[in-house]
Amino acid sequence: MSVLIYTEVSKGKVKKSSLEAVNYGSRIAAQLNTTATAVIVGDVDLSDLGKAGAKKVLKLKNDKLARLDSQYLSSAIEQAANAEGATVIIFAHDFTGKEVAPRLATKLKAGIVAGAVDNPVISGDSFTVKKNVFSGKAVATYSLHSAKKIISLLPNSFPVELKDGSAEAVDFAVNLDGINSPLKVKEVKKDTSELNLTDAELVVSAGRGMKGPENWGMIEDLAKSLGAATACSRPVADMDWRPHHEHVGQTGIAIRPDLYIAIGISGAIQHLAGVNGSKTIVVINSDKEAPFFKSADYGIIGDAFEIVPKLTEAVKKFKANQ
Repeated sequence: MSVLIYTEVSKGKVKKSSLEAVNYGSRIAAQLNTTATAVIVGDVDLSDLGKAGAKKVLKLKNDKLARLDSQYLSSAIEQAANAEGATVIIFAHDFTGKEVAPRLATKLKAGIVAGAVDNPVISGDSFTVKKNVFSGKAVATYSLHSAKKIISLLPNSFPVELKDGSAEAVDFAVNLDGINSPLKVKEVKKDTSELNLTDAELVVSAGRGMKGPENWGMIEDLAKSLGAATACSRPVADMDWRPHHEHVGQTGIAIRPDLYIAIGISGAIQHLAGVNGSKTIVVINSDKEAPFFKSADYGIIGDAFEIVPKLTEAVKKFKANQ
């Protein structure tokens, strides 16, 4: 028996959210007197998985897994879980976790909590798990009593802890014959940004207050000076000012950075639902009545086209003097 953790590769290395999940899974494994096993698709340096607490890494092998199809991936993880005798399976609560974890729960008849924000309290065969509800306005406590349990962890809920340790890497061939998926992938567009938005500790985001895509250079300059990822509101993505993978909010990506700077974003509830887990929120808006100010830790009322360049200059000057 082991705790199984699904991990992902991005830009040639294991994603930060996956390392968080391995930390989380290894803590559960220690309480259950068992070990943590990571599963992964792709070839990459696996040393961080061992340092995060995994004792074994199953490298899933089947050409169909390259098709980005959740039906294939959920079946592959099911086979790995059965082979390991896993009764607890951990995901990051990201795009893959949201798509695959519910499918896997159905296959394994497992109880599931999606978007956990705290370590579970374990009592016998029962897990008590906390997660955010009502767009982050409240925290609910769920009890899992099923024989098999699946938990997806909201990214950036815990710091990554890497210690001395190593994991045994094992190739694991999966059988995907007989699965007739209706999904056809016509095109794959890779995110070429240096930072993964869900993993970023600093995020600079902007909305319609930027007035057009031609003005986005100053947002990117501020982000670069801070070492931050860039994001945007839904209207900006819908108007093709920015790519959809940068859209944060209830219908986009939910993020929990240490610092979230919102520029020219009014702060509608749908947007707040995706960012209100941020440790610190800074709002820059010319409208003093913008709803976002009610949720901000710091607010600046003024013209972003005057404030942002000065802020960027101040950040560069500060770093130059360090």
